[in-house]
Amino acid sequence: KRARTHLPPCSVCSLAVLTRDIDNNAGNFFLDFENAQPTEAERKIWEQVNQVLMEALAILDDLQSYKGAGEEIRQAIQNPNADRVQERAWGAVVPLVGKLKKFYEFSLKLEGSLHGLLKALTSAHCSPTQHLEQEQALARQFAEILHFTLRFDELKMTNPAIQNDFSYYRRTLNRMRINNVAAEEENEVNNELANRMSLFYANATPMLKTLSDATTKFVSDNTDLPIENTTDCLCTMASVCKVMLETPEYRSRFANEDTVSFCLRVMVGVIILYDYVHPAGAFVKSSKIDMKGCIKVLKDQPQSSVEGLLNALRYTTKHLNDETTSKQIKNMLQAN
Repeated sequence: KRARTHLPPCSVCSLAVLTRDIDNNAGNFFLDFENAQPTEAERKIWEQVNQVLMEALAILDDLQSYKGAGEEIRQAIQNPNADRVQERAWGAVVPLVGKLKKFYEFSLKLEGSLHGLLKALTSAHCSPTQHLEQEQALARQFAEILHFTLRFDELKMTNPAIQNDFSYYRRTLNRMRINNVAAEEENEVNNELANRMSLFYANATPMLKTLSDATTKFVSDNTDLPIENTTDCLCTMASVCKVMLETPEYRSRFANEDTVSFCLRVMVGVIILYDYVHPAGAFVKSSKIDMKGCIKVLKDQPQSSVEGLLNALRYTTKHLNDETTSKQIKNMLQAN
């Protein structure tokens, strides 16, 4: 029997869960999202990713408090010849676009962190399940990245001011360029960067697209790694979250309700990544992810708390509408 001395005891506030071992190794293992601390072998990657995760908290705070410059923009559109009104709108929008630039640049850091974690959690020296068992702190960080990603996209989707502010900024920037107003160099977001940011924000779920693209790129760049190393890692995490959420014995250990939303977001995040990386996707009958079980877990929550996550499965997955997806799964995911 494998030693488990590195794992904390399962306490009332612990997020440890017993899950089936998909590699058919003897026994089960705990995956502790809440209390796992890095071993010496994990520490270097853990510290690099931890810096990014600390920044992620500030990014969410900034996004949550993002109010937009709707009134100033309305006034500017209604009074196109009033210079002072135009200046007021521009003065309101420029710092907001500075925030949007920060969010966009953070997505690139997140991509780098994900690559580092995937490299550690899928390397060939042991099975995906053993990785998750032995590298608990890195598995926890992977979960935190997914939680951040889904939370960011939920906030972005419910805040139309982001697109409005950025569209106004780009229109004004173009007008300045046409009129030879020397504003391009003075602004921290020039036309080239604005084009890249525009592609990012045009997506309904920009952070999730960043992670999906990054995971797909990781698999295609690492041709020496069997694709199963990555897909098995993802489906094991989906299974862990599902078991935690559907088993009263485990769910009763959650210290607060935030833990429920954390697990729900992580479960949906890994399903979407799996659906992009696995050639047949997450919804096919042979999928290692119990999609019916995962959707049922989502539908058992209050609708208002999971509508965004159900929409993420409906509209941001790759294979849901394939012919290989059963009618039952399609019906379960139909919007009411």
